[in-house]
Amino acid sequence: MKAIAISRPGGPEVLQALERAAPQPAPGELLIAVRAAGVNRPDVLQRRGLYPPPPGASDLPGLEVAGTVAGGDAAELAAAGWRLGDGVCALVNGGGYAQQCVVPIGQCLPLPAGLSAVEAAALPETFFTVWQNVFEIARLQPGESLLVQGGTSGIGVAAIQLAKALGSTVIATAGSADKCAACIELGADHAINYRTQDFEAEVRRIGGGRGVDVILDMVAGDYVEREVRCLAEDGRLAIIAVQGGSAAAFDAGLLLRRRLSITGSTLRPRAAAYKARLAQALRERVWPLLESGRVRPVIHAVLPAAEAARAHALMESGAHVGKIVLDWTLE
Repeated sequence: MKAIAISRPGGPEVLQALERAAPQPAPGELLIAVRAAGVNRPDVLQRRGLYPPPPGASDLPGLEVAGTVAGGDAAELAAAGWRLGDGVCALVNGGGYAQQCVVPIGQCLPLPAGLSAVEAAALPETFFTVWQNVFEIARLQPGESLLVQGGTSGIGVAAIQLAKALGSTVIATAGSADKCAACIELGADHAINYRTQDFEAEVRRIGGGRGVDVILDMVAGDYVEREVRCLAEDGRLAIIAVQGGSAAAFDAGLLLRRRLSITGSTLRPRAAAYKARLAQALRERVWPLLESGRVRPVIHAVLPAAEAARAHALMESGAHVGKIVLDWTLE
């Protein structure tokens, strides 16, 4: 099979197209003939040598794919409701930048009705992450408010749409007027340009001084101090990345007086059974929203898989709104 490998830690240029033996599914795994793979920031971190794959996972980058079922134990496939040739998308533990990929069966989901494989490849990593952190860990409820830091990222566009569709007020931050407009178009009630506005002051103004119930943060660093001050009583801050640095100082007294919670999470190392439970929740709660059109994949660019280096450069530029997808059928 054709694949995209990391030749050494470094910039986008270290991504190398090569031929590699196709993986074979182990018990409990399904083999996917990959049509398309989503590009995510963890892929960039892995390429730089900062996010090694967990034990037993492929060394190839790529955490989400879509294509067709190409193999697996017949009895296991039948028990899980899969047949060879079925359209499938999946959260994978690694190896997504390849024409074939193996994945635990429980992490697989059918293509939502009406969506192509390319569109479905933009779903798993972001929707698993948002569901886990916003709705399960931070327990966002209908009628509550959510602040999404980085509203035009792949995570951001999923969080905005899901929170709005499930009955919450959404505030998003973005780095330009055009990106703020994109957040509003996706359903955000308010958008804050963090380059020209103080997001803390704006959040408190929008909330009438109350603050927000939940914050989804990919920045950390010096954002944490301001985010703690943005939270309403019983508020929850969910940190899923540390793009602004891993060290943070904040007033711990506010946590006590206002009963605040700060959580952190990475999904890739979690057990297959945990991810399977998330997949089932998505199938029950989110797939109907996708099939009805109330929530949709937002794709900024679809590039040939051989141009993975260009896809990574685009992601690192920050110019994208939504997802970047690699397509094996494009030349």
